[in-house]
Amino acid sequence: MKKSTYTLFIIGFTAILSASVANAQTKAFKPKDQQLFNTIAHMDSVMFNAFNGRNLEVMKTLFAPDVEFYNDGKGLTDYDGTMAGFKGIFENKQAADLRRDLLKETLEVYPMPGFGAIEMGTHRFTHTENGQPVIGLMKFVHIWQYKDGQWKVTRVVSVGH
Repeated sequence: MKKSTYTLFIIGFTAILSASVANAQTKAFKPKDQQLFNTIAHMDSVMFNAFNGRNLEVMKTLFAPDVEFYNDGKGLTDYDGTMAGFKGIFENKQAADLRRDLLKETLEVYPMPGFGAIEMGTHRFTHTENGQPVIGLMKFVHIWQYKDGQWKVTRVVSVGH
């Protein structure tokens, strides 16, 4: 292929790929399994109602004993470190009004056959600092395992801190 033909091919291919990606990002997510989507959306609400209500006992039931929590701001924590982190947040008087809200339009849930589900989305954390509202948008991935009739998070990836 001549250099000019190759260059035109690359430019054309890149334009098509860019248009395809842009189009995919504007389409509403359509779950492969609506019942699974509803179940994981419910589990997400259980988790973050407990978070917003500072209920560590409920939070403890939602994470697998071998959870790995990857956070681009704090690193990697295991179950004990994750629960200690939640406890610290819940006891921090300066973060008493901290809350998490899912941006529902960003929620995506994918089946993981033989294991559970992958949940992805964006959540908004809000709190007051020095009398001013602070809002942070972060992306997350939760890997949910369905085992012994219970849903538990085994892996978390939280980015954008």
